[in-house]
Amino acid sequence: MFSDRTNWMLAQNRFTHALAEARARGIKLLDLSLSNPTRAGLQYDERAILGALASTRSMDYDPQPKGLPEARRVVAAYYREDHRILSLDEEQVILTTSTSEGYSFVFRLLCNAGDELLVPKPSYPLFEFLADLQDVKLVSYELIYDHGWQMDFPSLEKAVTRRTRGVVVVHPNNPTGSYVSEAELGMLNEFCGRHELAIIADEVFLDYGFGNTARSSFAGNRKVLTFTLSGLSKISALPQMKVAWVATSGPAGKTAEALARLEVIADTYLSMNAPLQWAIPALLAERKNIQQQLRERGQTNLTELDRQLAQQTACRRLLVEGGWYAVLRVPVTRSDEELAIALVKEKSVVAHPGHFYDFPRDGYLVVSLITPPEEFAAGTEAILEMLSP
Repeated sequence: MFSDRTNWMLAQNRFTHALAEARARGIKLLDLSLSNPTRAGLQYDERAILGALASTRSMDYDPQPKGLPEARRVVAAYYREDHRILSLDEEQVILTTSTSEGYSFVFRLLCNAGDELLVPKPSYPLFEFLADLQDVKLVSYELIYDHGWQMDFPSLEKAVTRRTRGVVVVHPNNPTGSYVSEAELGMLNEFCGRHELAIIADEVFLDYGFGNTARSSFAGNRKVLTFTLSGLSKISALPQMKVAWVATSGPAGKTAEALARLEVIADTYLSMNAPLQWAIPALLAERKNIQQQLRERGQTNLTELDRQLAQQTACRRLLVEGGWYAVLRVPVTRSDEELAIALVKEKSVVAHPGHFYDFPRDGYLVVSLITPPEEFAAGTEAILEMLSP
């Protein structure tokens, strides 16, 4: 009765079951897996955000496939002001309700049923579900760790076939926090140009780098056809507002053809609602308030993590360049899932096991750097207490 594309394992895994059981018993958990910024104790400008949704212009129905020009112009200005991308204009931007929808548009644009996309490993597990729904096959390439994370180009060369249509990069990656370097971008452009592939760049965490080094956006890439996905979920920490976009760049001819086809896809769905489109200037402006809070939160927690790690020898932190997460290398005395379950049951601490993100072996925990600092410090102490010999 149901399609094969939705034939997923729907039963709770053991870790999720342990979490549900603890919460059902009313246990107060220290949540070091927090990903919802609206529950992280941040200070939003509620008046500006909610007031922006009350524009009387929303009463007029103006079905623009790409989104209202005024809204797209603000998105293009964000790239110009924050990332110095002067070559991008509003005609290259298509608004979507989420980056997930943006992925679905691009997958449909590039792939016939059974075609392939190359995706990083480790990375966020969302891709598998999106690919299943679009009848696309995912093939992994490796991110390897050697004094920092790097793209493994030999694994890309091994993975590419005649059915490959594009390469997905996450910049910075979730959860490794690694950006694509300028050298890697050059190699990636050469690889994609040689195999006639597109780049699909997920930049939702782009603005959350550690240190003062500016990170370039893929929205300025003109060497090969490139689709840059982002949105307000992370940029302004407003996941409930459902505002995202796809910015298309690359060689002029391919960019124009891609945009023409994407416009038909967007016109078919017409998913973005008017109140949010008119609110985009205010919602995007909120980034100037919220990003400073999140950067300070992340740096505070990272400093505390390093302080506690320096007092023991069992665990270490892998290098993180940006994003909201840190990866801990931990002793392999049991599977990562069993460790995460034990933390819930014995220490009332929630941390994600590495296998959630397709780490190649056991020995990894992923912790959220946006957790309120007192909770983060207490949770980290409990984790290290369990893991110390």
